[in-house]
Amino acid sequence: MSTTSQKHRNFVAEPMGDKPVTELAGVGEVLGKRLESAGFDKAYVVLGQYLVLKKNKELFQEWMKDACSANAKQSTDCYQCLTDWCEEFL
Repeated sequence: MSTTSQKHRNFVAEPMGDKPVTELAGVGEVLGKRLESAGFDKAYVVLGQYLVLKKNKELFQEWMKDACSANAKQSTDCYQCLTDWCEEFL
């Protein structure tokens, strides 16, 4: 497994619950605000989009780019965070 951030490890370590979108790896304050204004205020709402896109990395990264202008690293970090969380809890 590639190295992950502390934020990533913290997120994957426990159930998602009602965490804000900024708890996701790759999503800081700026992207968080953009996602919130697009209606994606909670991590579980982004998870729903991830699942709607059938866990497809390219589609998810394209969606992140369109939804909040995420760059490749940010969208990859978020994708990997959700993938690892799903492997742990779904």
